[in-house]
Amino acid sequence: MNWRVTLSDLNYGPEEEQAVLEVLHSRWLTMGSVTQKFERRFADFVGAKHAVAVSNATVALHLANLALGIGPGDEVIVPSLTFVATANAVLYTGAEVRFADILGPESLNMALTSIEAQITPRTKAIVVVHYAGYPCPMPAITALAEQHGLAIIEDAAHAPGASLQRRALGTWGDVGCFSFFSNKNLATGEGGMLVTNRDDVAAKVRLLRSHGMTTMTLDRHQGHAYSYDVVDLGYNYRIDELRSALGLVQLSKLPASNARRQAITEAYWQAFQGTDLGLPFQNASGESAHHIFPILLPERLERRAFIDRMRAAGIQTSIHYPPIHTFSYYRQRYPSVALPVTEEIAAREVTLPLYPGMTDEMVALVVEAVLASIKL
Repeated sequence: MNWRVTLSDLNYGPEEEQAVLEVLHSRWLTMGSVTQKFERRFADFVGAKHAVAVSNATVALHLANLALGIGPGDEVIVPSLTFVATANAVLYTGAEVRFADILGPESLNMALTSIEAQITPRTKAIVVVHYAGYPCPMPAITALAEQHGLAIIEDAAHAPGASLQRRALGTWGDVGCFSFFSNKNLATGEGGMLVTNRDDVAAKVRLLRSHGMTTMTLDRHQGHAYSYDVVDLGYNYRIDELRSALGLVQLSKLPASNARRQAITEAYWQAFQGTDLGLPFQNASGESAHHIFPILLPERLERRAFIDRMRAAGIQTSIHYPPIHTFSYYRQRYPSVALPVTEEIAAREVTLPLYPGMTDEMVALVVEAVLASIKL
């Protein structure tokens, strides 16, 4: 398909090429000094004490759960309107999930009342997802977690550079997890980052991401160690120097990239005023990363027909997300889950193109196609 406007695109240039070449010329590709620099820069960027680079955001979530001591017999509250990895990472530990509903068409983040309703004596943590890069109500969620003695994991896959009350998303809870997948605001192909202000969590994560080994290959290569011990059941969740090099360049571009995303978002909002489209997050608090642009179709429109009309106009769209609890595996595991708001909203959601490289002309093409596609 030759799209006139794709859903997303890389914000790459010669800087990324040069960064990769420098790693290749160094002859050291596995996790090393470039990764350490990326971790320091990212920690400084979000204002966290520790940043630990990993191979993707799913393993960041897995490590976050493990480092917080979550395991068999525990429950973790998660939204269903998110990518399946948010829930999968909990199940990897042997714990169970409890799904919370979302607030409504104005905000696709979890509702505080629904989170509270899911708390049981077995609840160990809450995983909040900052959908599309818009902040969840963290002061209220933090207060609720403290009241019940619960940990908070922030799934900030959509939210690098976003903040609430001038505090970066990902640093409100015990652990924050970021994604660097190809369609993300900071893209390295695969890759992720875990941030925390807790020394114990950081130490545990660094150990578990590399087989539970006491020294790294780089330490032995540099002559700082000649052997190692394995002191925990760890994993191979490391990132590599190539992706860390890309991440450093992308991090330097992130503020300007997010600003362009915001400008496109505001252009969309203005263009669609007066239509019967639902436009979530227009009154959201804080500073968003504007990762994606969701719209809610009116009930009179069949979503597949709308997507087909957009496709015929050369505009790529997507759905964020099919609710996790509706997937076959999760229906079998949790057959009694009912989330009426999530189910109603998710059935109407369509995601429009949004990325820094979009020109004003491309934005106009999308707007024109949407307005034409919502006419009966």
